[in-house]
Amino acid sequence: MEYRTLGSSDLHISEISLGSWLTYSGGVSRDATQACTRAAFDAGINFFDTANVYGRGAAEQAWGEILSDYPRDSYILATKLFWPMADGHGGGLSATEVHTQIDASLARLRTDHVDLYQCHRFDAETPIEETMEALSEVVRAGKARFIGFSEWTPEQIHAALEVAGAEKFVSSQPQYNMLWRGPEREVFALCADQGIGQIVWSPLAQGVLTGKYLPGQAPPPDSRAASEDMGQFVQRWLREPVLEAVQRLRPVARQAGLSLAHLGLAWVLRRQEVASAIVGASRPEQVLDNARASALKLAPDTLAAIDEALGDAVANDFELAIGARAGVTHR
Repeated sequence: MEYRTLGSSDLHISEISLGSWLTYSGGVSRDATQACTRAAFDAGINFFDTANVYGRGAAEQAWGEILSDYPRDSYILATKLFWPMADGHGGGLSATEVHTQIDASLARLRTDHVDLYQCHRFDAETPIEETMEALSEVVRAGKARFIGFSEWTPEQIHAALEVAGAEKFVSSQPQYNMLWRGPEREVFALCADQGIGQIVWSPLAQGVLTGKYLPGQAPPPDSRAASEDMGQFVQRWLREPVLEAVQRLRPVARQAGLSLAHLGLAWVLRRQEVASAIVGASRPEQVLDNARASALKLAPDTLAAIDEALGDAVANDFELAIGARAGVTHR
């Protein structure tokens, strides 16, 4: 495992990190979660990413129990806030929510601080000054070492930078993979200029880039796409032209001596702006295999072959349902 510095922070995080969105929030058993976490440590993964809303606290609760068996300085822990934790109640990035949710997350995680506290989305209803002040108070109180955001537009990032005090963002968490390259247009350069590193989610497009979804065939019964709860997150990629394009990557990966998963992860990590790629896993062997993508380098001809194989399947203006398009509210 190799490590990269996250933005302007002093956090040195593993190139491959473990997430808990669609797995440890209820889709994977406690024993499997523990086995995957142990495998992550064995593989040299030191960065663990979760959120309060994953399973309405279930993912944080699980890791709170499991990670308590490890020295606190042996791992880097990140969580997020934004989405309501109860139907019709709360949510957003008001000062009240920031302070309430950090305390609740710390209780579930069984720790006195997280290393990275992230805004899961942008809150257009709360003045950006209020949000930044509250996040700074969390850092000054020692409850978080650094702050970050996920899926913010350039306009929103600029707005936060303009009002930030001593505590500035060090991380951005966008969706980024071979099929969705939108962050390359503006976000990467803007963030790099401001000392903000990228921690990318869905580097394998919800598993589509592993090649397990075949054109003209129903999703495997044990796959995420076949799940009633999780399938909605994969559907955006399950279009015939996309699935056909992914199959054209097979000879490219074979020529490079890589699996499709390793090809996809190495492609994401080719960008120095990316500090880490978050992977999900339901079995420890998946964790160990994904970790082997660290330090892989893709030759220029391989990168060119990837672009040729994917062709029009690459989306640079794909409209994601992330709620990131709202404007900015000021005091």
